[in-house]
Amino acid sequence: MDPHPISPGLPPKRFRHDRWLIALGVAALAVALGTPVRAADPKLLPPEQAFRFSARMLDDRTVETRFVVADGYYLYRDKLEFAISPQSAAGAAPTLPVGKLKVDEFFGKVETYRGDVVVAVSLRAQVPGDSIVVAAQSQGCADLGVCYPPNRQQVTLIVPAAGKGPGPVVDAHPQKKRWFN
Repeated sequence: MDPHPISPGLPPKRFRHDRWLIALGVAALAVALGTPVRAADPKLLPPEQAFRFSARMLDDRTVETRFVVADGYYLYRDKLEFAISPQSAAGAAPTLPVGKLKVDEFFGKVETYRGDVVVAVSLRAQVPGDSIVVAAQSQGCADLGVCYPPNRQQVTLIVPAAGKGPGPVVDAHPQKKRWFN
């Protein structure tokens, strides 16, 4: 009995050295010429980069939230939610801007956002110097057909003093500084 059985009806395959050498030669030539060899699957951004969230206090009663949606990605309007902590600071539910209509293979007819999405969130009057936490939950997809699970991002903001103007923009995931470019 043969210790290496072969499926019945299929002739044994022979290793073809000539094809292997040609493939190796093409790869070596591409590296030598500086031509990038690309993977079959494109690299997707992490959700924090595909859907960058930031916010700032405009005054003691208004938070301006912003999503910067990367090129090739989109957010679902009906999956966008905001929460304020402490809960006693929360005002009326925010009014979301109108999105663009899309027929989505997963959710049917939906509104989506691309580029910058700005939403004003109202608060009850707050004491200057106090901090509040603004959390945003969103869900989006890449145009390549890959959808992300719901993503929660949050920032902590300081309530500005009256008449001092808007506070600084706070990124949920600030970009790390690089020592070398």
